[in-house]
Amino acid sequence: MGINKILIPFILTLLAGLSTVGGSLIFFSPRFCKKSFLGFFLGLSAGVMIYLSFMELLPESIKEIGFLHSNLFFMLGIIALAIVDFSFPHHYLEEKIGENTKIADTKLFSTGLYVTLGLFIHNLPEGVAVFLSTSSDLRLGVLLAIAIAIHNIPEGIAVSAPIYFATLSRSKAIIYSFISGIAEPLGAIIAYFILRPYINQGVLAYIFSFVAGVMVYISFDELLPASFRGDHGHRAILGIITGMVIVSSSLLFL
Repeated sequence: MGINKILIPFILTLLAGLSTVGGSLIFFSPRFCKKSFLGFFLGLSAGVMIYLSFMELLPESIKEIGFLHSNLFFMLGIIALAIVDFSFPHHYLEEKIGENTKIADTKLFSTGLYVTLGLFIHNLPEGVAVFLSTSSDLRLGVLLAIAIAIHNIPEGIAVSAPIYFATLSRSKAIIYSFISGIAEPLGAIIAYFILRPYINQGVLAYIFSFVAGVMVYISFDELLPASFRGDHGHRAILGIITGMVIVSSSLLFL
């Protein structure tokens, strides 16, 4: 495989992944830094993750491996994250990961960590898909990278919103959205050095259904309860709908 067959797919995957940072830049606008927007942004986060799970990941999985296997791995994703949640309670995450961070809202901070984890896991197979698609068909890879970059922007908001409002730090919001996005070029590296001989659409389908379960668990266990805290329920609902509309619009390119 020539150097361009490696370099171009990797650059496209890197650019698609790091577009998550673009979402975090919204908090440089003083208008959106107000606490009253918290419910909206957490609702938007939930809308993004739920819509991606049920309208992109699961349908793709069902198409490849069938309804039964897809739903089994979807449930496995839910169970796996529930085990992680109960084995490593929120206070553990707050103490170990946030020990050098000034935290204004510890519960919200742990929610942000779970969202980062969920979208990191989600972005790994996306990175594999972009890298392998570009390697076999440059035009297809470019279109896929553009579509993923567009819907990675609201994913960046999904990560950075709870982190920003928990720490009141723009730099922390950017760092965590960067962490979630760097999973895509990491997925490209894994695809090239480890998975290339074994990966196929069937394997990706199992991964996608598992990831859908992870993201649905995070949405219902963390994001939705947090978005309805306080007196901003209507803004949370508006955020959920907005997140779904943004992602559905981005999927038109796929």
